[in-house]
Amino acid sequence: MMTNWNMNFDFVLPTKIVFGPGSAEKTGAQLRAMELTRPLVVTDPGVRKAGVADRVCACLDAEGITYQIFDEVEANPKDVNVEAGARAYRSFGADCLIAIGGGSPIDCAKSIGVLIAHDAEKIKPYEGKTAATKPNPPLICVPTTAGTGSEVTFSSVITDTENHYKMTVKSPYTAPNVALCDPLLTISVPRGTTAATGVDALTHAIEGFTANCAEPIGDAAALYSIELICENLPTAVRCGSDLDARSAMLMGSLLGAISFSHSDVASVHCIAEALGSMYDLPHGVCNAIFLPHVMEYNMPWCMPRYARVARAMGAVFESEEEGAKEAVRRVKALTQEVGLPTFASLAVAEADFDALAEMSVRNGSNPSNPRPMEKEDYLNILRLAFADGK
Repeated sequence: MMTNWNMNFDFVLPTKIVFGPGSAEKTGAQLRAMELTRPLVVTDPGVRKAGVADRVCACLDAEGITYQIFDEVEANPKDVNVEAGARAYRSFGADCLIAIGGGSPIDCAKSIGVLIAHDAEKIKPYEGKTAATKPNPPLICVPTTAGTGSEVTFSSVITDTENHYKMTVKSPYTAPNVALCDPLLTISVPRGTTAATGVDALTHAIEGFTANCAEPIGDAAALYSIELICENLPTAVRCGSDLDARSAMLMGSLLGAISFSHSDVASVHCIAEALGSMYDLPHGVCNAIFLPHVMEYNMPWCMPRYARVARAMGAVFESEEEGAKEAVRRVKALTQEVGLPTFASLAVAEADFDALAEMSVRNGSNPSNPRPMEKEDYLNILRLAFADGK
């Protein structure tokens, strides 16, 4: 396998991770330990309707903590959500943030923190890896899905509603202070969401491991993430109350996020973010559709690493080429087994493929793909995926 053991790199993980059933019940005590008293609770209508936000807020009530709930976060969070959240933070006089939900509330909370830290009104100027230069207010994350792993990453992906594309706000300053990872909160996640977020996590691990900027500690996290997800996602989808499977998926999601946040994602995410920008489609579904197609394209350039991915999936083979092909086959089979839709079923207009390819090639993670990708390459993959799903 291609190695990167002699490279120079930094590994920074400023987030305290508290993992296991019942971890969410420590939210109030954690705030007290941090000497924080007025959190803005950031969540979305679905998490609130499901009663999950109330379960966490009950812990705040038990500690006598005064809080305000901001639940105006949309799927694929928008700049306007972030800016409204910052106004709510200031109006309430909050001293910290609690994010409850999947990647959307957590990403939104991180970017709210950027606006508060910089005394700013608009998030657009903080796009990129260098614009956020001041520490965010304290942030505690309580993830409710096993997918994005945003509770341990430095990034938030926010839709620019004026220009209709997903921008990334990335800085170590945006990393959550504490992640309370409670698999009990994922028990009620519906089958389709479980499947989509699970393959999103798998994509993080595979792209984090094969990106051309991968580093060894992230590699280790990625490989264990792949193993956990491939062994447990079908069970989590089939039997959502299986706590062992739910715990394994939450850990797999967290490890995949550690991997890609210290490496990068690549062309699968470039396409998925373009589709999310233009059609507001579920991010995990888009990743699931394009992961095997991008892997096939990349294979000649990173065959040893794809063979190692196959081994983490439990495959036995005699050559690296055989292993790499098996990795692609198993990824495709997994997406079918958990019932994710095809590209053709999403009602994406073929007339938009050119614009989608253009957005993909301009994505900041495009250079991290192990094989160079030009606009025409993205167009070919879009066409292949569309034909494959008919």
